[in-house]
Amino acid sequence: MRVLNYLELADRLERSGIGTATMHQRKALADTEVDLLTSPWNGGTLPDAALRRAVGDPFFEAYDVAHCNVIGPGSVAVARHAKRNDVPLVLHSHVTAEDFGESFRFSSEVAPVLEPYLRWFYSQADLVLCPSEYTKSNLESYPVDAPIRPVSNGVDAGRLEGHEELREAYRDRYDLDGMVVFAVGNVFERKGLTRFCELAQETDHAFAWFGHYDEGPQASPTVRKWTQNPPENVTFTGWVDDIRGGFGAGDVYLFPTKDENQGIAVLEAMACGKAVVLSDLPVFREYYTDGEDCLLCSTHEEYREALERLAADPDLRERLGENARETAAKHSLDRLGEELVTAYEDVVAGDPVA
Repeated sequence: MRVLNYLELADRLERSGIGTATMHQRKALADTEVDLLTSPWNGGTLPDAALRRAVGDPFFEAYDVAHCNVIGPGSVAVARHAKRNDVPLVLHSHVTAEDFGESFRFSSEVAPVLEPYLRWFYSQADLVLCPSEYTKSNLESYPVDAPIRPVSNGVDAGRLEGHEELREAYRDRYDLDGMVVFAVGNVFERKGLTRFCELAQETDHAFAWFGHYDEGPQASPTVRKWTQNPPENVTFTGWVDDIRGGFGAGDVYLFPTKDENQGIAVLEAMACGKAVVLSDLPVFREYYTDGEDCLLCSTHEEYREALERLAADPDLRERLGENARETAAKHSLDRLGEELVTAYEDVVAGDPVA
């Protein structure tokens, strides 16, 4: 089976959660019998495809299933081509109106307008894949008129091997000591930036956020406020070439996000055996158990108390971390590959109902 796994704007999304999720898909599929294609354009690029079309060759490559991970014009073109030519179409819902807000400047204003577009776009699919039952419920509320199937984004535990060996180097680089409370990923207000910084102001622990933050006109005022004038015990590292260093340097992964479709960095922290403190959201209740492999918090006081408990009880940190590692193992790339292949086989057979 030849499958197109398409990531529009791949160079711009390389550092995003969507880029990581797509990388996981492709790595998972590499160990299957799927013949993987990453560009829909005949010749590999749009200019090449246009030249070939001018001499009578097809504009699009040939494939048995089209799987798109983004919602832009290139993906719309692939979707329309698939529908015109009876090619089974899988659309992956990494973007919802709920998780679009508070991500960058004006994103909250755009989010309500985005929902009708997403409803139209995803409804073209023979099958919509999404990271969680929570995301599925959001899509159904729009409503999206297509079968919807949750599939974990997975975690690439192998990519994180050796993080412990980078601990001292990264702690020295960013002047971190003691119990380090940390986050990993792009810096957005939706991911709990303000709460992260306000909690830091109330403790003596070192806080570090390993990840890119916008500084240009697209940066939200909140991101600009905290990154330009952070609390004394908060470090914003910016882009880190080897993210293993962040997971090595940190002790407690704090993620007070307001909305999430799954949260790949959470799974990465768990795969590294870190204690994690998360927002008490349906998506995390779906995958994790409070007090067993994480601590779930709803209020500012609960977050502060959770950090105090973990600081006072290293054994609790270790127990939560070991259980978290076992939880992350359930989201392996091997399992992701199996679920993707099943999805492709189902749409080819005309039986995509989850």
